[in-house]
Amino acid sequence: MSLFRDDGIVLRTQKLGEADRIITLLTRGHGRVRAVARGVRRTKSKFGARLEPFSHVDVQFFAKGSELVGRGLPLCTQSETIAPYGGGIVTDYARYTAGTVMLETAERFTDHEGEPAVQQYLLLVGGLRTLARGEHAPHLVLDAFLLRSLAVNGYAPSFTDCAKCGMPGPNRFFSVASGGSVCGDCRVPGSVVPSPQALELLAALLTGDWDTADACEARYVREGSGLVSAYLHWHMERGLRSLRYVEK
Repeated sequence: MSLFRDDGIVLRTQKLGEADRIITLLTRGHGRVRAVARGVRRTKSKFGARLEPFSHVDVQFFAKGSELVGRGLPLCTQSETIAPYGGGIVTDYARYTAGTVMLETAERFTDHEGEPAVQQYLLLVGGLRTLARGEHAPHLVLDAFLLRSLAVNGYAPSFTDCAKCGMPGPNRFFSVASGGSVCGDCRVPGSVVPSPQALELLAALLTGDWDTADACEARYVREGSGLVSAYLHWHMERGLRSLRYVEK
């Protein structure tokens, strides 16, 4: 048996037997990891209370062999809370649904267990922290997280220059299949003509310009969220189950 230690965000939990759970975490050093936590479903288990979705924890694992992710699931033997983000999220419906989408997105973008995904991990930690503190509207935090997750995984959309030929923007048309904004010459069937304000908002969310994002009118926020959802679904090839519950 080998001992491993890492910090991570709890993405989800599954029941196992009468008192155990399988915990899925996105960790800093090992990417996505599934581990068995024994006895955590017992009513008086403080250990289990620390391993709930949205929790940022320091975790200790025992695994067979020299690798954390191998033939069998490692054991999660100890955890210490770094930040209980769930406390500021689960009591508010808008924050909870946005946070649930963030967890599902992070899991989907880390397909291969045991492979480090540091940028995705740091994005998730920062997103949940912002969401829990209520610094910005939950749907804006969610859209910013989704856009940046797409970017770090190689699917960064363009909201100004043409995504196909590079013609300087702003450009009128938007195509999810082409990678974002496109000029008149590169326009393809299915392109839409979003408002300039919606594109400006999405560019602000991608770059972290919160002054612009927070001041945006609600109708442009809804329009921008629709574009983000369409773009995300195109690149993930199948939708997120939790996204349907987000209030627009």
